[in-house]
Amino acid sequence: MADYSARTDKSVLDRYMELSPGMQGKCQVMYVWLDGSGEDMRCKTKTLDFVPKSITEIPEWNYDGSSTYQAEGSNSDMYLRPAAMFDDPFRRGDNKLVLCEVYKYDQRPAETNHRKSCNEIMDRAKDSEPWFGIEQEYTLLSQDGHPFGWPKMGFPGPQGPYYCGVGANKVYGRDVVEAHYRACLYAGVKIAGTNAEVMPAQWEFQVGPCLGISMGDHLWMARFLLQRVAEDFGVTVTFDPKPMEGDWNGAGAHTNYSTKPMREDGGIKHIKDAIVKLSKKHVEHIRLYDPKDGGDNARRLTGKHETSSIHDFSSGVANRGASIRIPRQVGEDGKGYMEDRRPSSNCDPYRVTEAIVRTTVLDDWSDFQ
Repeated sequence: MADYSARTDKSVLDRYMELSPGMQGKCQVMYVWLDGSGEDMRCKTKTLDFVPKSITEIPEWNYDGSSTYQAEGSNSDMYLRPAAMFDDPFRRGDNKLVLCEVYKYDQRPAETNHRKSCNEIMDRAKDSEPWFGIEQEYTLLSQDGHPFGWPKMGFPGPQGPYYCGVGANKVYGRDVVEAHYRACLYAGVKIAGTNAEVMPAQWEFQVGPCLGISMGDHLWMARFLLQRVAEDFGVTVTFDPKPMEGDWNGAGAHTNYSTKPMREDGGIKHIKDAIVKLSKKHVEHIRLYDPKDGGDNARRLTGKHETSSIHDFSSGVANRGASIRIPRQVGEDGKGYMEDRRPSSNCDPYRVTEAIVRTTVLDDWSDFQ
């Protein structure tokens, strides 16, 4: 599919993948975690002598944190605590993928382990039943870092015909998208849909609705699966929020959000009340909506290309140039959800969802680290 010097013949691999370790009562479990970059994921596999039925049956493990930007070589062991389990669409059978939290040698959470605090906040807010759905945008790249399918010495035509497009001259990399969709469904990730985006080689998938902490779990696993699928095709995935400078759309992770009162009759009042609260914490949210404390989003949130300005807070019905959009149907129904369009495509969903709940439900930032 791409000019890829590390390509191997997958038909040869298939001969070995047909061998079933389950016949000997064993199971392969791939541990997946977030490294010190706050963006990239790592993985390694352990053999278990049984098939785990729940996350509590999977043992803790460790790894060399000095090779993942998380520790010094003189004290390098980091601990992996299983947090969410999924079926493995690559090895299939009884094999599993396990998303893990990372802890240091002294049992404190690693700097990029935002799941722990998010889980605590979601537990405090459980009576409000916070639902989330995130629209994950990303861009496919060739091995040389150029957008996949773009002319090597130039650019495609201007934006316009690519969004939800059909045809070899409008969309690039659909095989990766379809394979990822099926992999998510097999794994048990709550993928809700997918579409080609405004910039050619840019795509989006949606995950949700997810309750509380499961939003971050399912989005991180969906990202891992995308990277892993693209690896098979020799294609690179970037979640950079502005991969191409100029008159090209950036990439976001628009976050749809509601609480139980918002979804009930008259819920529009609760939605508007939440928007007022969000307006008063705009700076704090911007800092948490990308891994560079707002630095990445500064390239994307310019007030152009369907974005609001990073410096201003705004809201409106059906307004894709606002910080917060109320869908038109929600405005007509008088209940439903709102869309926070500020999170960047490379955001940590644990930080995003925690911030939203802290602001709109708990009104509490006192213990935020």
